Amino acid sequence: MNRDKDLPLTETTYYVLLALLEPAHGYLIMQKIEELSSQQVRVAAGTLYGAIENLLKAKLIQSVKSEDKRRKTYVITDKGKEILRLDFERMQHMISITKELLN
Repeated sequence: MNRDKDLPLTETTYYVLLALLEPAHGYLIMQKIEELSSQQVRVAAGTLYGAIENLLKAKLIQSVKSEDKRRKTYVITDKGKEILRLDFERMQHMISITKELLN
């Protein structure tokens, strides 16, 4: 199996991509991550904006026009969705073999 250079995703990056399946600005992304993770993951602003910068460079997300001129809004790209799907499949495989070996 050939592995993509963007994989595996960090937990923060995984949740950012998941949160950006719908357009969102920074603060909303932070709220969505907490909600999606059942309050298990909290991302500080500096960490989030570093992740956003890296995701923009990798073309996994893009900025989109927003009515709120004070905030930048982002959304996942098709490439980002593919990477998210591949990492999800990777984790499913890990869970599957772990269940097999632990039982």
